[in-house]
Amino acid sequence: MTLAVMPGSRATAREWIGLAVLALPCLVYSMDLTVLNLAIPQLSADLRPSAAQLLWIVDIYGFLVAGSLITMGTLGDRIGRRRLLLIGAAAFGVASVLAAFAPSAELLILARAVLGLAGATLAPSTLSLIRTMFRDDRQRTFAIGVWIASFSAGAAIGPVVGGVLLEFFWWGSVFLIALPVMLLLLALGPWLLPEARDPDAGRMDLPSAALSVVAVLAVIYGIKRSAEAGFGLLPALAILAGLAVGLLFVRRQRRLEDPLIDVSLFRIPSFSAALLINLLSLFAALGFFLVIGQYLQLVLGMGPLEAGLWVAPSGIAFAAGSMVAPLLVRRWQPATVIAGALAVAALGFVVLTQIGGSWPLAVLVTGMLVFCLGLSPVGTLTTDLVLGSAPPERAGAASAISETSFEFGGAIGIAVLGSVLTAAYRERVAAALPDGLPAELNSAASGTLAAALEVARDLPGTDGAELAAGAKLAFTQAMELSSVFCAAVTLATALFAWLALRPARRQPPPAGALASEG
Repeated sequence: MTLAVMPGSRATAREWIGLAVLALPCLVYSMDLTVLNLAIPQLSADLRPSAAQLLWIVDIYGFLVAGSLITMGTLGDRIGRRRLLLIGAAAFGVASVLAAFAPSAELLILARAVLGLAGATLAPSTLSLIRTMFRDDRQRTFAIGVWIASFSAGAAIGPVVGGVLLEFFWWGSVFLIALPVMLLLLALGPWLLPEARDPDAGRMDLPSAALSVVAVLAVIYGIKRSAEAGFGLLPALAILAGLAVGLLFVRRQRRLEDPLIDVSLFRIPSFSAALLINLLSLFAALGFFLVIGQYLQLVLGMGPLEAGLWVAPSGIAFAAGSMVAPLLVRRWQPATVIAGALAVAALGFVVLTQIGGSWPLAVLVTGMLVFCLGLSPVGTLTTDLVLGSAPPERAGAASAISETSFEFGGAIGIAVLGSVLTAAYRERVAAALPDGLPAELNSAASGTLAAALEVARDLPGTDGAELAAGAKLAFTQAMELSSVFCAAVTLATALFAWLALRPARRQPPPAGALASEG
């Protein structure tokens, strides 16, 4: 049956219930990025992976999600977004069971790889379905706020739920969280979600799909490896190779009659500006959360579960800000709201420059909540601008591009902020290193706070206590410098948003009907 969905028509109760169903896989997708970190100690003791295998267990999910988003988003435009979502949900559920009961590191890596491919179908499919289901501008903005909030909620409750499960069950239990959610989606999705595709989509260009995957994977791999081991030859070559393949991808799209991505979308000012703001806001947020986790556990001495509980309010703040965004744009222009929100986030980072004072935990929580409340409306409104700028039939591709900008922002933030933190820590910890320390121990203690604390535990007398105290102080000072850096980036992004988005006005979708099959 073919339904005509007219532009501007308001959603009914069916669409709102469908939105609740769409929020479920987003919550699980986000949880799966965080829960594994808590399980690493148990997993390592059981499966005994090598150092390289452990890195792949942790990273391959995010790598394949990032690399496959564009392909999956465009595939949804061609075969149907609901169909792709349900296929991805089924694959995610099966892979979750395989990961939970994996008897070896090799099989766990394989299961995580399938999870990544399946996860790449979830975000663009759900977001593009929101574009189809909510044609009224205000309702769509609110629906996107709910969508963003579901990711934030998953990131917040993931460490808490994972910590509880690991207290009572084996490490594989953290993967089984996804199973009931995906089963519910498979049961309700065919009844509540409309089918939608691009009625004029041509054949899938497989060489373009391969080029997009290779380009994104290579760049993300290079950025993440530079964050872990420093910027060296291999990460540089990976990034350069990815950029070269990306250039070939763009040139191919310009020549094709049915391109994988319509590169003319990037000529729309609000589309390109919103993507860059997405990237820069995630740059600050995810980069700094890496620092927060280390600070709570290594400086303040918390366990993983306690640290997760202190970080959890940030997810609530993100969810609240995402839901408030639609109300703000009823009174002010998106440019004003986005620039103002980024200014609030910068204030939160300024608060964090005082973390070395007498009340470190209070300062940390306050600054974290302020910058989360500031950044959260940005994701909702920039995503809405991206979707609103793109034609409805390209909703899957536009959603995938938006999600890819998030992935790049997070990866670049972790790499750059990690480099800033490491350099500042190395410079400041030198004064705390005891005389006569062997070169290899000196190098280890200068590299990371975790290594410095291990070295300190083995030192005799007062040397160990002095090194531990000096390393924690050096890390705290490096964190303060990182806060200054994030505040500067966020303020610069606020100014860019104000200048770039002021001409942007909400434009109704192109006239006509969207062919949907139900």
